[in-house]
Amino acid sequence: MIEFFLRRAGLRGTHLHLMSAGSVGLCIGLWIRAKTVDQTERGNAERRALFVGLWAPTLWLIGDSLRDEE
Repeated sequence: MIEFFLRRAGLRGTHLHLMSAGSVGLCIGLWIRAKTVDQTERGNAERRALFVGLWAPTLWLIGDSLRDEE
């Protein structure tokens, strides 16, 4: 069902794989930035980086399911 709507929106498996790689890069960037903020804000910055890092496997698996239907 989700694959149908994503295909209809014009997304392909490659698009989601690229978004997955982008979320890994964004996570690394946010993690590095978290090291530059002061101690009171560091916890939130690190949690934000981890949250974004959790997107990667989800996007990758959805991309795999879209690629399998091609």
